[in-house]
Amino acid sequence: MKGKRVLIINRGEIAIRVAKALNELGLISVGVWTDNELEPPHLEYCKEWVHLQGSNNKETYLNIPQILDIIEKYKIDAVHPGYGFLSENREFSEALAKKKILFIGPNPNAVYKMGDKAISKQVASEAGVPVVPGSVGEVKSVEEAIKIASEIGYPVLLKAVAGGGGKGMRPCFNDKEIHDFFPTVQREALSSFGYAGLLVEKYIQNPHHIEVQILADKKGNIYHLFERECSIQRRHQKIIEEAPSPFIGEDEKLRQDICETAVRCARAVGYDSAGTVEFIMGEDKKFYFLEMNTRIQVEHPITEEITGIDLVANMIKGAFEEPFDFNSQSDIKISGHSIELRICAEDPISMLPAPGKVIGFDFTFPQGIRFDHCIHPRLHITPDFDPMIGKLISKGYNRDVALRKVRNAVENLWIEGIKTNIALHKVILNEQNFVQGHYSTNYISTIKPQEKVSPRENVVELMKKIVAIESSITGV
Repeated sequence: MKGKRVLIINRGEIAIRVAKALNELGLISVGVWTDNELEPPHLEYCKEWVHLQGSNNKETYLNIPQILDIIEKYKIDAVHPGYGFLSENREFSEALAKKKILFIGPNPNAVYKMGDKAISKQVASEAGVPVVPGSVGEVKSVEEAIKIASEIGYPVLLKAVAGGGGKGMRPCFNDKEIHDFFPTVQREALSSFGYAGLLVEKYIQNPHHIEVQILADKKGNIYHLFERECSIQRRHQKIIEEAPSPFIGEDEKLRQDICETAVRCARAVGYDSAGTVEFIMGEDKKFYFLEMNTRIQVEHPITEEITGIDLVANMIKGAFEEPFDFNSQSDIKISGHSIELRICAEDPISMLPAPGKVIGFDFTFPQGIRFDHCIHPRLHITPDFDPMIGKLISKGYNRDVALRKVRNAVENLWIEGIKTNIALHKVILNEQNFVQGHYSTNYISTIKPQEKVSPRENVVELMKKIVAIESSITGV
């Protein structure tokens, strides 16, 4: 494995994370830069740099022919896709397989079956995994959607077959809403994923989003690394994650049940890499299969913190058919609690992306804090990419300690020149429902922490930073 050349087809903090793991394992990390990213921070961590021509995603990170040309020209042995872009693209993984280039991810069959929500739901059901009641496959018309809704009962969720990231989803509480929203969700699905197909599912109210981390090798061994709670979301997209789940809490039987169910689901598709099986859990603690993400997740660090297992490094080792750092499921144990805050370039009140240029960046963190990020002064954040620019991760002996540490850390993180959601995080971390671990995916819409964010907070923090900088210069 050592000395192999691995191309990272990604950017930002995940490219940095992958490069660090590759370097540690003795592999040659090859990073890319594009025409509109002349100083990408991840290149500092890569052994070699390659130009990916183009100024938008279609021309660069999604341009399979150009990437294949680079692989041939620079004698690449393997590719790590990170998350997003081509990480769950069956065409890409199949193209690499034909060229005998190692894809550091699952086999194409698993990518295909778990990438299609209708097929993945059928696979899960056949494996004895509980699924949310709803359509067996794609729903072709408004009339069919209304018929299914009448059978399973309202509310229902219109959901893109090829969806992800919270897009192409709309809850409906009656026939009229299905009639009104069906074409809207179809258009969003077509725009976001290139396919307008929809599913109809029972809408679980006040649910918890619980996911289980899977790590599998090429020899048929599949392990779980316990669960994560990802219920703090806006627009169906996560902003705070915890491991283990405070909702499952001390219910070890439930924990074992959901984790073993996830392994069964992964085994049904011959899974052979890092991946995440996602479930929706009702207030009665009954859980249902949601989807499987066939890649490394944004929130993987909190699992690493509570298990001590480097997911990215082991994902790479598994792809090269090297043994994992552990020998059996019994070697994997939970120690402590971890919380992750996604730091995004967005307005803390509207929670909409806010592109701009970073002009200042500093932090003073307590012990037990990890900060995976791509931030530096002069970083230009454009609308072309996801607004997430960092992940603030705490580790504590228990949830109270992890919460105390991350609360202290976010109070001492300064990013100037752009709007960020730091102020929103400060409100949530001190809000009693969150502090007590009593929340669901409806937290943002019901508790409305964004309404408690002071519009002047960013100005106040900027003035504090200016004073601190001036004091360090003048010595006063």
